[in-house]
Amino acid sequence: MSAPLVETDPAVAAWYDRLHAAVVEELPAALELRRALHADPRRSGDEADTTAAVVAALGAGEGREVADTGRLVRIGTATGPTVALRAELDGLVVQEATGVEWAATGEVMHACGHDAHLAGLVAVCRAVARVGGPAPLLALLQPREEGAPSGARDIVASGLLAQEQVVSVVAAHVQPQLAAGVVNATPGPVNAATDEFTITVTGHGGHGGYPHTTADPVLALAAVVVALQQLVSRRVDPTVGAVLAVTQLDAGTSFNVVPDTARARGGLRAMRESDREMLLAALTDVAQHTAAAHGCSATVHTESNEPVLANDPELARATLPWLVRAGVEVDDSWRSFGADDFSHYCADARGLMLFLGVSGGEPDAAGRRPGLHSPRFLPGEDTVAQVAAALLAGYLAGAQLLGPVHPAA
Repeated sequence: MSAPLVETDPAVAAWYDRLHAAVVEELPAALELRRALHADPRRSGDEADTTAAVVAALGAGEGREVADTGRLVRIGTATGPTVALRAELDGLVVQEATGVEWAATGEVMHACGHDAHLAGLVAVCRAVARVGGPAPLLALLQPREEGAPSGARDIVASGLLAQEQVVSVVAAHVQPQLAAGVVNATPGPVNAATDEFTITVTGHGGHGGYPHTTADPVLALAAVVVALQQLVSRRVDPTVGAVLAVTQLDAGTSFNVVPDTARARGGLRAMRESDREMLLAALTDVAQHTAAAHGCSATVHTESNEPVLANDPELARATLPWLVRAGVEVDDSWRSFGADDFSHYCADARGLMLFLGVSGGEPDAAGRRPGLHSPRFLPGEDTVAQVAAALLAGYLAGAQLLGPVHPAA
């Protein structure tokens, strides 16, 4: 990895300061964009209006359509190894309850910070277009982060990132579980792989007053659920961790009828692919054998969602000095069992997801601040500047890994 030139080369530091100043000059317009996007969100797969607004704000041409409503907009040199900055276009089906003048009034809301991510990306791209940058920059406007099918998966599958010569992809995401103002850049796994599962236990129903004539799938499923809770605690390294949660149960229609079937649904999250594979196999094994012990049978259906999101270690470490130069407090150890389809880019290029500590909004009567996906979630307006500083640092680090960073002419 190249040396942190921002600390050792005065010319590079002075050039960075000019670029950062240009970002600051772009912030008032970016704040207005954030408010406009927040007031008029779109659900996953219906982001064309949001895309058009962001492309217009970038002022760098129409770019290339991707994944239906997504867009790739190139900033600077037309060819050469490129650093992409990704921001998400979609909102969530949540009715807003923040009370601000620019709140969304329909059934969709930017309850996960995507409006601030987009506005910060625009500020950085416009600043780089004005001042110049050490590497070509690609604005990656991604649809369907919150919904299926994954927008990131479709973008990677399109092959357009390879055509654009993208070697690094950087994103920033607000995170109210981090202290406000902290920017996190952790090497290695930072978000979990996610899988859904459905367990169907089949027995022999009958009269509730004659249990000896039945093979009760409800009792068998209850035993399966309890047994599954031991998988993580006894088979996964506790310093790494995993989550296996049964979140839905469905059985029966009457208090005095033993049904023929009972179902459970839930999710599995793991930070290592080896743990993921082991737990999926063990889940089926435990469900089938536990059901058999109760005279029933079990089938397990699993559906994979996102792989592990693993930050490129070199890119994460190279970003830290640029963050320090920006004057923000940094962290390099925080991880989350949340999931993000940004993980698909990490399998195709150097990837870096930066997490930004925010307050999330006003506390309730019990002193609890709203979290991600809450109808009251609203990071402060300083979040746009925080996103921009983080994305600028990631962009410069990505450029640094391509070769020495030199001041623009």
